[in-house]
Amino acid sequence: MNKKISFSIWYVFLAIWAVILVHDFIHALQKIEELPYSEFKNLVAAEKVAEVSVSTQTLTGKLKPENESKEQKLFSTIRVEDPDLVRTLHEHGVKFTGVIESTFWRDVLSWVLPALVFVGIWYFFIQRLGQAQGGFMRVGQSKAKIYMEKDIKVTFADVAGVDEAKEELREVVEFLKTPDKFTKLGGKIPKGILLVGPPGTGKTLLARAVAGEAAVPFFSISGSEFVEMFVGVGAARVRDLFEQAKLKAPCIIFIDELDALGKARGMGSMAHEEREQTLNQLLVEMDGFDPRIGVILMAATNRPEILDPALLRAGRFDRHVLVDRPDKTGRLAILKVHARSVALASDTDLEVVAAMTPGFSGADLANVINESALLAVRRGKEQVGSAELQEAVERVIAGLEKRNRVLNKMEKERVAYHETGHALVALSIPGSDTVQKISIIPRGISALGYTLQLPTEDRFLMTKSELENKIAVLLGGRTAEELIFGEVSTGAQNDLMKATDIAKSMVRAYGMSDKLGTITLEREGQSQFIQMQGMPHEKGDYSEETAREIDCEVRRIIDEQYERVKRLLGERQQALIKGASLLLEREVITGAELKAILDGG
Repeated sequence: MNKKISFSIWYVFLAIWAVILVHDFIHALQKIEELPYSEFKNLVAAEKVAEVSVSTQTLTGKLKPENESKEQKLFSTIRVEDPDLVRTLHEHGVKFTGVIESTFWRDVLSWVLPALVFVGIWYFFIQRLGQAQGGFMRVGQSKAKIYMEKDIKVTFADVAGVDEAKEELREVVEFLKTPDKFTKLGGKIPKGILLVGPPGTGKTLLARAVAGEAAVPFFSISGSEFVEMFVGVGAARVRDLFEQAKLKAPCIIFIDELDALGKARGMGSMAHEEREQTLNQLLVEMDGFDPRIGVILMAATNRPEILDPALLRAGRFDRHVLVDRPDKTGRLAILKVHARSVALASDTDLEVVAAMTPGFSGADLANVINESALLAVRRGKEQVGSAELQEAVERVIAGLEKRNRVLNKMEKERVAYHETGHALVALSIPGSDTVQKISIIPRGISALGYTLQLPTEDRFLMTKSELENKIAVLLGGRTAEELIFGEVSTGAQNDLMKATDIAKSMVRAYGMSDKLGTITLEREGQSQFIQMQGMPHEKGDYSEETAREIDCEVRRIIDEQYERVKRLLGERQQALIKGASLLLEREVITGAELKAILDGG
């Protein structure tokens, strides 16, 4: 590539400074002697001055040689108002000439130097502004990062846990490698491929792997980078992006977080003119380019329900690839990929970690491996063992241990009974998830203790009785406090919130209420990938009477499970007391130890 030559105004100032230095250096080499005016008059009177040049401000000249030396010394003196100067010089035979000083350069510099200073300051601020905003004159150019084929080191071997999505995208790789194979039969590759899935499942990594497998350039840009405060800038960037892509074809354009750009037009109380213009330009460009030139548009989002329908129609993003959370086999494959750069102990079993992490995304699993490595370094170990991996899983699930957070005796005792209540209910109800650990060591932001339950297998469906069991386990802590201390505390807030959300979903979404029947009252358009826990449900399209019935059914479900838990813990009160005492003594016990107490061991 040709080297870009840049010019800076500071070069001009450097040149002026160099000229001044050279002038002073030459002046110093000439050895001009500075004389007072009185001494100059004495030398003239003594007829030691050979010649003089008279200017408006100075007198310069040469002295006569002394001692038969041919060297004539130069001198300079300041001119004063002396009306007898010319007569004195003439009487003593001194040659003199008048010098007319030109003020051209002085006048020029008096105008040019201030102008240069002003231009330099202006240029400096424009440069800083351009660096902050990506270049003021390039505001309409695409901000996409371009990765050439030699720079992309990611392949399908680096992507694990999403085998179905990889199979869907192998066809795209084949098209980019051998387009004639598809076009000779008249087939057309989809113009747009939308990767849909929860955050952290590897959508961006999968898109880069497609480019790496096909060995083609990869244009990567976020949807938010199109939208600026200036109207029309986003549309210009879309045009520029597609023009660059056509020059690099075959290639892949990848737009991450497409929902920032492609949100349905007219949504909300206020329209966003710039975003809608950008979206319109994207729709036009997708209609205008020919897929046979080898430009594939890929995008990723975790909120497909808010995208504009025009984006999802046939001929645009007409192929949707689900990149979901991995199952146990997928989690094991992801753990093996991330563990390649970590020194694992020989007794470490990643299958156990995969079984402990249902619902984890690829980013969560990468975080588990990284946290376990950091823990091993902190403990001075050379290899990562099972203890570090298990601690890393707990850290991701429940947060960092807060051993410096000291609870008083009363609070610690209440937390112990609370967590033992959760665990006892889980152990007493058939079909509940296995209790792995009970702890009263504070973790995370607000958890004063926690009960770790791990499912034995991946589940994709939940029955009505299983949901009721979950509510019962959540109510176990509060009920244990009430049973032992005769009153409840604020520690069950999060448990009550989760239990209420499950009960609301049973009534409103799953049709599990005998009174309301087999209907769903959940509003459409809510994200299937983003679950806003703790957020109030929006009112659906039903009457106030139906809303009242929903509230009554939710209360009935909660009350029934509360009475059930109260009965269970009442029958096992001695096990509750013994388990809480052991937990207070050790701070951490296993589910097997509590099960032994429950069984009378």
